[in-house]
Amino acid sequence: MAPPTFTGSTDDKGPVLGWLWAIEAYQVLGQALPVNIRCVFEGMEESGSVGLPKLVRELGTPGKYLDPDVCDFVCISDNYFLGKVKPCLTYGLRGNCYFHLTVECSTKDLHSGVMGGVVHEAMTDLVRLLSSLVSSAGQILIPGIMDEVAPVTEAERAMYRDIDFSAEQFKVDAGVDTVSDRLIYSTKEEVLMHRWRYPTCSIHGVEGAFDGEGSKTVIPRKVTGKFSLRIVPDMQPETVERLVREHLDSVWATMGSPNRMTLRADKSSLAWYRDPECANFRAARQAVEQVHGISPDLTREGGSIPITRVFEEACLADCVLLPMGACDDGAHSQNEKLDRTNYINGIKVFAAYLTALASL
Repeated sequence: MAPPTFTGSTDDKGPVLGWLWAIEAYQVLGQALPVNIRCVFEGMEESGSVGLPKLVRELGTPGKYLDPDVCDFVCISDNYFLGKVKPCLTYGLRGNCYFHLTVECSTKDLHSGVMGGVVHEAMTDLVRLLSSLVSSAGQILIPGIMDEVAPVTEAERAMYRDIDFSAEQFKVDAGVDTVSDRLIYSTKEEVLMHRWRYPTCSIHGVEGAFDGEGSKTVIPRKVTGKFSLRIVPDMQPETVERLVREHLDSVWATMGSPNRMTLRADKSSLAWYRDPECANFRAARQAVEQVHGISPDLTREGGSIPITRVFEEACLADCVLLPMGACDDGAHSQNEKLDRTNYINGIKVFAAYLTALASL
């Protein structure tokens, strides 16, 4: 059974209620909805959305529940402004390939004072393997991993120039302003591109090792390192997994360790990208301009929402990500919040978006 999932004010109770308030506003005013709407609600995203892709594909089966030919647009409100004030529309997400790398050296934990120096230790092997994946400057060290990455066009590069983004404020928000005087990259365009449109490799943790307070001299018999690669267009999860396996096998062969190394691909999802000039985005942009009085920034995001592609495939329609919350809402944190102004304006944007769709 999956662990319980607790949703917060900005991720995603506020946006969900915002859509319901927008629909109710039409009803209270005695106005017919300008378009037909089908809503899908689920509260298990942080537990993997078990069963949701299957449900969505069943709902999209022609002649069963929903004829894809009459579903013209998809909208998801599960992301945030790039900054604290200026609204945005999101046209790209990275995918994710998550791995568990395990090294076993014994059938039981060992005492370093008794066995240290005479056995090949699992943790030592694991650290060497993990360090071969990525440099301290974020460069992925896996041969061939960049070969499928879609090249940056000049038109795409130009989209970053006018985006409202402060690298200095980003350092404060990330909590690194007092640790370092700079990020890995110095310009706004470089920072945003490496957050959104280039792949990354991150090491997340080690299972099986001592991680409590104090000192303990155990040699763990088995340790599992957890890492992931955020992937971008046109990378394929199958290719990424193959390259990761080939790289780790190659490194392992040079180590000469008698220990047992295994790699398990835990889950994977494709990146998502849509033309921000398509009709769905034009309607969303019109709604934002009507409510906020400014044109939204067009952004991508470094995270992953795998169900986005499933909705598009099931409905044969383009999706727009239309956020309500701000970058400092603290999604998933203990003090998650949603500004009242963003909540009210978000409801207005949702209602205006429905009207704009009807006029296309």
